[in-house]
Formats: sequence, structure tokens, C-alpha cells
Amino acid sequence: MTGAETEDDIPLGERKTVTDFCYLLDKSKQLFNGLRDLPQYGHKQWQSYFGRTFDVYTKLWKFQQQHRQVLDSRYGLKRWQIGEVASKIGQLYYHYYLRTSETSYLNEAFSFYSAIRQRSYYFQVNKEDRPELVVKKLRYYARYIVVCLLLNKMDLVKVLVKELSEEIEDYTQRFNTEDQLEWNLVLQEVAAFVEADPVMVLNDNNAVVVTSNRLEEGSVPPLEQGMVVGQLVLADALIIGNSNNQVKFSELTIDMFRMLQALEREPVNLATQTSKQGALEPNEKPAKRENPHKYLLYKPTFSQLFTFLSASFKELPANSVLLVYLSATGVFPTGRSDYEGPYDFGGVLTNTNRDVVNGETVQKKNQAQKEMHCLHPGDLFPFTRKPLFVIVDSSNSTAYKNFTNLFGQPLVCLLSPTVYPKSVQDQSQRGSLFTLFLYCPLLAFFSVCGLSRVRRGLWERAQEFLLKVYHDIGQMITRSRTIDQAFLQFFGDEFLRLLLIRFVFCSAALRLHKLFRESRSFPESYPELPKQDTVESSVLQKHVLELAAMLDVQSLFWEDSLEAY
Repeated sequence: MTGAETEDDIPLGERKTVTDFCYLLDKSKQLFNGLRDLPQYGHKQWQSYFGRTFDVYTKLWKFQQQHRQVLDSRYGLKRWQIGEVASKIGQLYYHYYLRTSETSYLNEAFSFYSAIRQRSYYFQVNKEDRPELVVKKLRYYARYIVVCLLLNKMDLVKVLVKELSEEIEDYTQRFNTEDQLEWNLVLQEVAAFVEADPVMVLNDNNAVVVTSNRLEEGSVPPLEQGMVVGQLVLADALIIGNSNNQVKFSELTIDMFRMLQALEREPVNLATQTSKQGALEPNEKPAKRENPHKYLLYKPTFSQLFTFLSASFKELPANSVLLVYLSATGVFPTGRSDYEGPYDFGGVLTNTNRDVVNGETVQKKNQAQKEMHCLHPGDLFPFTRKPLFVIVDSSNSTAYKNFTNLFGQPLVCLLSPTVYPKSVQDQSQRGSLFTLFLYCPLLAFFSVCGLSRVRRGLWERAQEFLLKVYHDIGQMITRSRTIDQAFLQFFGDEFLRLLLIRFVFCSAALRLHKLFRESRSFPESYPELPKQDTVESSVLQKHVLELAAMLDVQSLFWEDSLEAY
């Protein structure tokens, strides 16, 4: 309201507009704040609440668009307030993606975040003497960067990081705040994250080409006619990151970031599928869920990990698979026991910070006791009552070779090397080589050959060649007469098929590479794969050498497979 104008001077209709807007704004904030109280696990409990929240934000967004003039003059609506509503909608879409694993919602989050920047909604914030408003702007930038990273918009990420750096500098100069170090750490983390890929693909103008590694049409070898494989479908995945000193950003380690993309299809832009402009329609998701549902757990305690495992197990549909991916520091057994059971080989680290008993962190009393802050192979035994696919990337991955299939359900564990040559180990902060092979075998192959840049034409030729190799590996697996049936039962699912094929390629490539001399430097699996039919197949070895010749790195590999052993 302006000057001496009283409420009575404002036309009734305009007064009602302001009242309705205030009601919608309060209601939206109330519902948004309530989201953090929802359980993080379980598929059903949160959906109706999310639906109501989307509904109110849809009304609020349309309302401010329709009544902008009245709200400007009578309410004093500021542009940063519109930006704040748009930012909340972007967050809603992002969290909807996290809950559903539908990559289409990432595009929706991106469109709202992008509009905020294009329309300069937060531009005036820097002129106001209110540090809390500037922090809103900085948080918006951090969230926008996460979405861009997930959509592989690396050029834009670099621009946003530069803008964020300038905003942080301006913020810390104007306000003497205590969070300066925290914001500088955010900058360092995202810069390291962007630089984590070991290989740059360059076009003719020497510009970096961004390659996507999500599942695309035609990237998975089709099943041959008459091939007998299981009908199981990957429904749920737990992606756990607890590797010390690994590059991370926003509670995502680089290994987690890579694995979550390996379990997703290329996103489809919902805006191209629906004619409703500006509407928020999370209920209009694709007819069937294309991606397995995922939980992303960064440095979980044992309690948290077990809770999420139990929730996934409980809600796993019939004929479905639960995948558990562990990228974590190894925990090794300290004492020797007469009986070697599933708790005698150590496992991988769980977070100790928040598991407190009787007010203090419990220490082991003696060597005979088992490590408490560790996921032992035996901890997974109860979950083998349903089909379970485990990937362990750790210095103690081989602890999970000591599995027993107690219930006769399909069970496979893919296990990383436990020792790497020094040149590879030095790169471990930028992500594990094993996970890199499962995410993008060509990127890993270039990396292990010491190639840091490659021309786009060569990259595309090598990718095309790899598709043929994948086809041959698929045939090796399905035609082997000695392979464990568990591998075939998982082979019907496209995501698991590709992971198994990439695992075999990784094993074959490292076996022929001259730097990898110890058996501990090769991946392993439970049950064991028949080596002669797969990872040591002469056909596959020939393919690895052909790829090496294509990249002019033959000298790094044993020409004759007999030399390698």
C-alpha cells in the first residue's frame, strides 16, 4: 500500500487478491517445510503429500502470473520473491526425481532454475542490506549446479561456477560472515568434480565434447531369439558412497554420481510431451517407470544403511531385483578365529559419527570382537531371500566372495580389484577405475592407457567397435555351458545385462594390461565366472588388442595371452 492510502481506499477485489496470495504463499511454505519430515524411504507414504504441495505451488505460480500488477502495487511483490517461488518449484522437481528416479523431472527442475537466471529474479538482492537474501541466491546457484551436473551440462556448470565465485566474493566483502570458508569449500568441491573425468573428448575446434553415459536406445546388445534368460527386472538400487578422500559435491561422491547414471535412461523432456504450459504435473509421469528406483546414501551409519535396505527389501515387487552398490573404504579383520564365518573377513566401512550407544561411541573391547562400524557379508544374508545383485568397489571387496547362497535365490556379487598399480592409485581421488569401467568402459580404457585427450572421430569409432565387443560378450555369457545360472537369471534386465558385459570387458582388459601383474589387481565375482568362456576367452582378448591398436597403445598390452600368465 502506498503513502497515506488506507486499506479502505483499496478496491475490494484487489484486497481479496492480496489476501488470496498471502494465503497461498503461507500454505506453500508450510507444505514445503513439511517435506523434510517425510520418511526418506518407502515408495508410498510421501506421494499424496508431494501431490498436495505441487498443487499449491501450481496455483501460487499461476496466481502471481495473472495478478502481477495488483501484487506489485498493493502487496509490494519483489522480483526476488518470485525467484524464491520458482526456486522452490525447482527443488520440488529435483526431489521428485530423487524419490522416483525419473530423469524427466531433472529437465523440469532445470527449466525453472534456468528461468530464474534468464529473468534476473535475484538481481536486486545484492542491493539490499540483508545477508540472508544473498544466501538464498547462493543456495540457488549450488542447487542449479547439481541439476546441471546430473544433466551433463558441463559448459553451463563452468559459467555458473564462475558466477557463483563472484557472488561469494561480493557476499564476503559486504558482510562479515562466518560462513565464508563453507562457501569457498563448495566452490573447491564443484571445481574438483568438474575436473574428475580423466579423459577429454575434443572436436575439430578443440572444444570439449560432453558425452552422456546413461542408457540409450541401441546401447545394450539385444537378446538373441530363443535365448533362455530370466525375466527378473531391476526395481530398486541402493547406491552407497563412503570412500575417504574421494571427490564429492552435495552429498554425491564421484563414484555415486557415475553409478546412478549407469542405472538411468537418457532423460526425456516432459515439456515436449505435454501441451500444458507452466503447469506442474508430477502425476503425469510416463506410463511405466523406466528407471529402477534409487536411494543415494552418502556416508550412512550402519543403522541408516540397514533401515534403507530393509525398506527396499520389504517393498520389492515380485520377480524383481534389489541392487546394492558399495563404494567404500575397506575394513579388515584384526584377529584370527578358528571358525571363518561371514563376519570374519571384514567388509566395508559405515559411518561412525552418528552411531552412539549409551552416550558414547562404543570401542571394541578385544581382538575377538567384530568391527561394529562395518557392513559385513553376513549383514546381507537376510536380504538374499530375494534376488540380490551386489557391486562392491573397495580395498576389501574380496570379503564378499565369502557368500553362501542360503535361500537358492539369484545372487551375484561383482567385486573390484583390491590393489592397483601406483599410476592408477594416484588417480583414485577422481573416482575408482572399477566403477569407471562399469559407467563408461571406453573412458576407463583410455584412462588406464594414460590417454587424457582424444579426437571425437576416434572416440566414436572406438564406441562403435565396443558395441560389437559387447554383442560377443553377451553371446559368451549366454552360450557358456558351465556358467552359473544366477548370471543368466539377471541377464534379461537391460541395466544388469550391460553391467555384466562391462564387468567382463573390464576383467579381460586388465588381465592383458602389462601394469596389472597381481591377481589382486583383477576384478572377481561370486559365483565365479568360467574364465575360459569369458574373461580369458581368446576372442575377447583379440578384441582388447584390436581396440589397443586402434588407439595406438598396443605396447601396453601382452600380445600373446600366454605371456600374461
